[in-house]
Amino acid sequence: MAMTLSFVRGACRSFRTPPAPPGRRLSGLSRGCPPAGPATSLMVLRTASATTSSPVGTVPKLAVSFGEQSRKADASECDSSVREVIQSIQEAMLELQRRSPAIQPLLAVVQAGENEGMLEINKKVAGMVGLNIAQISLPKECSEDEIVEEVLRLNEDPSVHGVSLHLPPAFLTSRVLNSLSPEKDVDGLSDLNVGRLVRGDLTTGFVPPLASAVLDLLKKHDISADGPLEGKIVSLVGREGTFGVVLQCLIEKSGMLAVKSQLGHNSLKKQLMQADAAVLFGLGSMDVPPTWLRPGAAVIRCEPTLEMDGAGSSKSGLGCLTAAYRTQNVLCGCSRWLQKQQQQPWHLRSLKLQPMTPVPSDIEISRAQTPKPVEQLAQEIGLLPEELEAYGRNKAKVQLSLLERLHAQPDGKYVLVAGITPTPLGEGKSTVTIGLVQAFSAHLKLNSFACLRQPSQGPTFGVKGGAAGGGYAQVIPMEEFNLHLTGDIHAITAANNLVAAAIDARMLHEATQSDKALFNRLVPSVNGIRRFSPIQISRLQHRGINKTDPASLTPQEVSAFVRLDLDPSKITWQRVVDTNDRFLRKITVGQASTEKGQIRETGFDIAVASEIMAILALADSLEDMKNRLARMVVGTSHSGQPVTAQDLGVSGALAVLMKDAIKPTLMQTLEGTPVFVHAGPFANIAHGNSSVLADKLALKLVGRDGFVATEAGFGADIGMEKFFNIKCRASGLQPNVVVLVATIRALKMHGGGPNVSAGAPLPREYIDENLNLVEGGCRSNLRKQIQIAHLFGVPVVVALNVFKTDTQAEIDLVCQIARDCGAFDAVPCHHWAQGGRGSLELAHAVREAANTPSNFQFLYDMEMPIVQKIQTIAQKVYGADDIELSPGARTKIDYYNKQGYGLLPICMAKTHLSLSHMPDKKGAPTGFVLPIRDVRASIGAGFIYPLVGTMSTMPGLPTRPCFYDIDLDPVTEEITGLF
Repeated sequence: MAMTLSFVRGACRSFRTPPAPPGRRLSGLSRGCPPAGPATSLMVLRTASATTSSPVGTVPKLAVSFGEQSRKADASECDSSVREVIQSIQEAMLELQRRSPAIQPLLAVVQAGENEGMLEINKKVAGMVGLNIAQISLPKECSEDEIVEEVLRLNEDPSVHGVSLHLPPAFLTSRVLNSLSPEKDVDGLSDLNVGRLVRGDLTTGFVPPLASAVLDLLKKHDISADGPLEGKIVSLVGREGTFGVVLQCLIEKSGMLAVKSQLGHNSLKKQLMQADAAVLFGLGSMDVPPTWLRPGAAVIRCEPTLEMDGAGSSKSGLGCLTAAYRTQNVLCGCSRWLQKQQQQPWHLRSLKLQPMTPVPSDIEISRAQTPKPVEQLAQEIGLLPEELEAYGRNKAKVQLSLLERLHAQPDGKYVLVAGITPTPLGEGKSTVTIGLVQAFSAHLKLNSFACLRQPSQGPTFGVKGGAAGGGYAQVIPMEEFNLHLTGDIHAITAANNLVAAAIDARMLHEATQSDKALFNRLVPSVNGIRRFSPIQISRLQHRGINKTDPASLTPQEVSAFVRLDLDPSKITWQRVVDTNDRFLRKITVGQASTEKGQIRETGFDIAVASEIMAILALADSLEDMKNRLARMVVGTSHSGQPVTAQDLGVSGALAVLMKDAIKPTLMQTLEGTPVFVHAGPFANIAHGNSSVLADKLALKLVGRDGFVATEAGFGADIGMEKFFNIKCRASGLQPNVVVLVATIRALKMHGGGPNVSAGAPLPREYIDENLNLVEGGCRSNLRKQIQIAHLFGVPVVVALNVFKTDTQAEIDLVCQIARDCGAFDAVPCHHWAQGGRGSLELAHAVREAANTPSNFQFLYDMEMPIVQKIQTIAQKVYGADDIELSPGARTKIDYYNKQGYGLLPICMAKTHLSLSHMPDKKGAPTGFVLPIRDVRASIGAGFIYPLVGTMSTMPGLPTRPCFYDIDLDPVTEEITGLF
């Protein structure tokens, strides 16, 4: 519910605080949320008289003992207070609902047994102001566990803004009181609320309503008639307890002197004669003689029970005053809740770095830093406790409800981190991304978020290693980041392989059963009744059958319903595993005799190549993901019709498997700045970007002046192009700046240097200064990548990731040529060795570029034919003269056009090692024709992907994989060898 922060504060201030005398301020009390008291107490007010006596130990009938005139005067004071409080609540309620019409403040009253007295008074007052009340009646002999269970349920209910425990004193145990959320404890009974009150902090707690009413009456009675409250003496007579402590604290903070006494104390009479007022509480049937009180003194008695008249209201009317203050507390609690729904200012505590020289290994650096508990990080950036699902101490899922809560919050600046065409070693886009946000948040004190992809375990144990960044620009703990994280990739694997199992099982059953047998098993009779499941009704509608009664289907309709008639040669869905396993690229399934000859060739992809991963990255809600999963095409029937996951009946189950994976994972950098880790599609065989949802959540959290840096895989020709043409179309977001990462190592390679191979020593050209090679790479590949970014109308800042072998002359040359080639700026970055401090120059450049006008545009219109869209990318981005379609590719394109898929964007599957399709062609090749050997479609994800040259969706292991260096200490459980 949208509500401006200024209004919330104003609404809270409009709640009435018991009035102080003219010229005096009621110190120690919250001006926003005045005092509130136990649900089971009643106050009786009387004025002391010197002519009336009563023996100790008797309970006088106040109206009889002190006269009708006194009673009427006292009732008049009480009624006046009730009217004033009610009026202020009504005004605040009107303003609250004017600003937030959907809000309905609710008080939940928990009671045991059938005592309706307190409920009736609360209902009466609530009816005057439009407050809703819910009654929760527990058995009279309920257990402590039952009470606590109910209280915890109310704590979790966002529609409840206050809870009042109308229970016998024996039931109000410390465990019960402290199980109540302080934010809903409108009677102010929990230890935390009392402690805050005693300390003078009422910004998050409540004053007991009974205490509020006592103060109100003290200020209205004759105690203040002859001067200000300050210095007046109030005698508190009663047993030791929480209420006495609270009342003493409030009275003293109001400038009065509180003197505590007990019946039977030798000096009680003397203390009472000196007091301007007396408050009696917890005395049961005991009382004090009126002759012990000085004439004109105010006497307030707090009874443990509520005396009701026949109309269901308090005889004295004081119960209404207490209920009014309780109602005021509920409204204040509602306003505080609304205030929390707005984005709060960040209070980010940075973690200190102490960089060492030489720089230790990545895992040593990561292990040397203790991350903040993820709950603390979440609180620092304005997340609510209920929006967090912790996975251990260091990481947590974030609820998508955050988007609704912050929907009115303006987005921050959107920064895309891309790169030049990389060497096989990678050029450090992740480290640049992390170093940039560390510079923004830890050093410039600007809100910032990094959004990264979750790494696949294939490269982690293969060649590339982890993807948590490196040096002093890492996500920590890097072991958790690089391994299982929160299980998203495992969920994708399970969902993907469930589809594969469903395909083969369905083909087996269709091949071995009649239409009738299939129908009887697909729509079984349960207790003599057949019903279609919702997903089967969708299948019927997809087949043009608008019937819901299984008995009404004709034989032809039954056949159309039960038979998918998949063509085994045209099944496009493969199984996946998150391991580099080249021997699974082509396999044969169905060879066991139990599969009755249903043998076919298929294969495995790596898990992150699954279409489900692409869907996870592009979905903008749980509903959107579910619809995309249903639309996935798994193959084609013999009649040429596409068969979807919904046709298989499996899409609902897929959504169940993916319901947690759709929530981004919150982690932190070495300097304590927040990171979202979510989704992990490869950029060469998919669109290569982190999720739309992670970016959207981060943009809301950082606010208008904040920054979100999100990474695109591989070079700008692949990851960045797909980010613009696919991800931005899906999200509706537009980036403000492109950070283009370059290294002198990669520039030397593009300038004509020798090949760079993973695991092999670098040739001397990459270690010694060589300005000619650097210049050649700048004027070819770097220039081309800058031009590609300019095709989309976005300013470019070149970030030179500096290595220790780079010379100052080489660094200066790169920055100068980059600016000459049209970059907004080009700066060296030293984050690997220095952390965020080493990227301050980059942060300043990005901040300046983000404030310049952006003329963002897409590269092609969606209405363009598929072939023309492919040509546009090949010619404008890669620098090709033209494209060459294989006969099979042309046939596929014709089929997709016929099925209505022609309006989808293009996701090119191409090598990342060259702008062309030839990995050994470095720099900026020209004069080549781009071969398109095949064209496939990910209908659920929402793109067509042409395969350029030979592309594998299952990597293999090298001769010496990374796993040779990875080990575990069985004593300390420390991991070694990850990088």
